[in-house]
Amino acid sequence: MNARRSLPPALVAGAAICALVTALALVSLVWTPYPAEAMGVASRLAAPSPAHPFGSDPYGRDVLSMVIAGARSALAVALAACAIGIGVGAPMGLLAAAPQSGRWGGLIGEAVMRTSDMIFAFPALLIAVLLSAVLGPGAINAVIAIGVFNAPVFAKVARGAALSLWAQDYVLAARLVGKNRWRISLEHIAPNLLNGLIVQAAIQLSLAVVADAGLSYVGLGVQPPQPSWGRMLADAQTLYAAAPWLALFPGGAIVLTVLGFSLLGDGLRERLDPRRGGGG
Repeated sequence: MNARRSLPPALVAGAAICALVTALALVSLVWTPYPAEAMGVASRLAAPSPAHPFGSDPYGRDVLSMVIAGARSALAVALAACAIGIGVGAPMGLLAAAPQSGRWGGLIGEAVMRTSDMIFAFPALLIAVLLSAVLGPGAINAVIAIGVFNAPVFAKVARGAALSLWAQDYVLAARLVGKNRWRISLEHIAPNLLNGLIVQAAIQLSLAVVADAGLSYVGLGVQPPQPSWGRMLADAQTLYAAAPWLALFPGGAIVLTVLGFSLLGDGLRERLDPRRGGGG
């Protein structure tokens, strides 16, 4: 019984890291040690000290404040992009998995999955950069771009799980009593996809954080004056030898956040997947 109640270490560690990053993002809405955009000539390139624990940048801005405010940007973009991915991809997967009839029935699922395969043929970050370049720089366009390459992932997950569910006895019983495929999809299939989608969402959040940092690094993500971890790294690349803290702290924040979501995804998979001994 104790083994069944115990949580996987990866889940505990991932949840703790994600809770910390989320708390920093929420705190940044009302407080940072200094205004994140405030410049100070007297404190330009100050090394880490009690006054500036993470040092300051060439404009005298407090790096700790910028890292905390950057958590808000990173999480907002990642969460919104994953919401788009689930909102578009999960229905696509359900549609592709549902038994089709009629002249065009089989083509629907094929069209959905071939579209996903076409998107998968290109590197995800390259698609995001291309779309952001076409749509223009900015947080909203970054969300759309990252969401586009998230959708096929969720479509694949939803379709794979739904195909196995359509063969279950309770679904066959629902078909025998006259329920149509759309009602069965909504009432019986979709609720049972939640575990897999939650696990995949945690994994995709880690990738979305990296994608957001990449877009910001090349100037296509969150725009100034809103701090962004990726842009902080871009600004630090020419000053790494003189002021290594400029890259160390935002880079560490990205690594920590990605690690947190990755561990959370692994822990959730272990906990929710009965085939791995979790769940229950």
